[in-house]
Amino acid sequence: MNRKNALAAAVAAALALGSVAVATTQSTAATPQSTTAAGASAARPGAGFRAMTADARGEAIRTAGRNAAATARALGLGPDERLVAKDVMIDADGARHVRYDRTYRGLSVIGGDLVVHLAKNGRITGSDLAHQGAIRISGTTPKLTATDASAAAVRHAKHVRHAKAGGKDSTLVVYAVGKVPVLAYRSTVTGAGENGPASRQAVIVDASSGAPLDQYELHQNITGTGNGVTVGQVSIETAQSGSGYTLTDAAHGGTVVYDSYNSPQSNPRQNARPFSKATNSWGNGTNSSRESAAVDASYGLAKTWDYYKSAFNRSGIRNDGRGAPAYVHVDNSLLNAFYDDNCFCMYFGDGSSQNGNTPVTAVDVAGHEMSHGVTAATANLTYSGESGGLNEATSDIFGTMVEFYANNSSDPGDYYIGEKLNMTGGYMRRMDNPSADGRSLSCWNSNAGSVDVHLSSGIGNHFFYLAAEGTGAKTIGGRSHNGTTCNNDTFAGIGKEKAAAVWYRALSTYMTSTTNYAGARTATLQAAADLYGTNSQERYLISKAGAAVSVGTALPDPGTPTPDPTDPPSGNALTNGSFEQGTSGWTQSDDIITNSSLQAARDGSWYAWMMGYGTNAVESLSQSNIAVPSTGAPRLTFWLKVTTQESGSAAYDTLKVNVNGTTLATYSNANASAGYVQKTVDLSAYKGETVKLEFAGTEDTYLSTVFLVDDIAIG
Repeated sequence: MNRKNALAAAVAAALALGSVAVATTQSTAATPQSTTAAGASAARPGAGFRAMTADARGEAIRTAGRNAAATARALGLGPDERLVAKDVMIDADGARHVRYDRTYRGLSVIGGDLVVHLAKNGRITGSDLAHQGAIRISGTTPKLTATDASAAAVRHAKHVRHAKAGGKDSTLVVYAVGKVPVLAYRSTVTGAGENGPASRQAVIVDASSGAPLDQYELHQNITGTGNGVTVGQVSIETAQSGSGYTLTDAAHGGTVVYDSYNSPQSNPRQNARPFSKATNSWGNGTNSSRESAAVDASYGLAKTWDYYKSAFNRSGIRNDGRGAPAYVHVDNSLLNAFYDDNCFCMYFGDGSSQNGNTPVTAVDVAGHEMSHGVTAATANLTYSGESGGLNEATSDIFGTMVEFYANNSSDPGDYYIGEKLNMTGGYMRRMDNPSADGRSLSCWNSNAGSVDVHLSSGIGNHFFYLAAEGTGAKTIGGRSHNGTTCNNDTFAGIGKEKAAAVWYRALSTYMTSTTNYAGARTATLQAAADLYGTNSQERYLISKAGAAVSVGTALPDPGTPTPDPTDPPSGNALTNGSFEQGTSGWTQSDDIITNSSLQAARDGSWYAWMMGYGTNAVESLSQSNIAVPSTGAPRLTFWLKVTTQESGSAAYDTLKVNVNGTTLATYSNANASAGYVQKTVDLSAYKGETVKLEFAGTEDTYLSTVFLVDDIAIG
């Protein structure tokens, strides 16, 4: 819980400066950078991050590992939990951001990742946790065997046909994506799917019942085809070996391009061997030479490396100076390219008759796949639901930025994805108008977490385009673009370089594995504040772009006075009683106000989710300076839904309604209901007064109770 940050500050002196930095969601990070004296704002070098050698990064991670136990205590984690340092990023001013994964009694915790933010002097300034608070489960002995779990996973697999999995394919984990962690199995299921005849899918099932908890594809891919000869005549880095040469790029971490020799997708390295020849001239620009696709791949991966280094001081996918091997000519008629973090490598198919047998090796494809690796090394966004859409959007965003960076006359930069892949219709996706393909989402809605991640990525793509370019019709890279919005707003963009800097900082510093689109809004606003200032036009326009794709509302223009959040809307003395404006008007002790798809709002998309931890906890949600009407019979009304693991009529977990510190009503696990129930509280005693309203939740040590609150009104 965020309340644990106070404890973290108390023990911060015990922590050395070595800490791990990586991406997370709802941020409590340190004071943002202010604007310059002239009122203009400027980005810090490297989007705020210092360059680090592999040795320096390794030592920073080792130091963070030594600090892990103290950090866990500072955050109030349980005695059975351990933190494993994953990465460290250092700002230009010396502040550090340390990313950790979590284990519980030696088991990996899915959704347990977190980021700790430290000032230059080592003081903890904030933290972002994918799962708030300590992990509590009843035990680590499963009712199901691994073989049982594999059988259940096969039954529940949705993304592959003719699914199969064995006992060795299932691993015991703790699944902590929701508020109540559970013991679970993570199973790898194989079968025929979008990624070809040997597609792989992760299925997570409850270790007691076998009920499905989550599932997602393991190959994070561009589904489509590549041109293969898109880059034309270019220079590529090679290495001399004896009297000949190989496609080994020593300037980019020793990246090696292999010919898979059409090895099956289930084992792409089966027949693979490096490209080598006596002369240092490669390919002929057509498919008649197997080298042509390799040239495209080598060039695209090098440009991707150079882009991340130039823009963000990042040295390779994992920021460790190592190149990822790449394999071209995978399988036969494979309309796919994908990154696989298990082997830290990339695979490219040759296309099929559907795209004129065009290899999938265009520049934005290489940038897209390599960026999946960057996401895996930072926020590690889960590849399902809204976080999966953000994962795909991130690869589209940076694949596009690589295309602009390459500035290749054969493939000029634009906001079309896969436009050189010889696709029917001319592209795979387009960022300015995602829904133009008839399938992708341009605007957020409550079903965004239920559609394929390649379709929900349209929300993030649309946001990025509008943040970068603004609204209106433009021609970019020789192609028509039209920045339309979901709210009919019009505004200018901040430029693609600034928009990319905001997204990268949000990804690498504030997002976690469970970040959804609401969390991405919080992360990008914090990132914009860090880079350009809290009251900058850049941050304001980032909020406008979010609102334009139906994610949150726009901030007030920093050039105009900020409205008083206590000014009530007509007919309701409360501000934002429906929560549809996010946290506006409210003070919360934790991330209570949400649009998470794990629960449902009574109306609209947003609601307040209180408690549900299954351990000792307190939470509060309040609003001050509420003017109670001075006439009639004023009352408070709200809708409440209570679900609980408790039984009986005893009140173990409670939600109290307090006005000016006095409890006027108490609800508990005994008020459990199938749906929302309207509650009314008499406020006649406060007629004409200005009051503070508080919802205060308390939960005991055992079993959880969830209180959902929505549509609050005083009138």
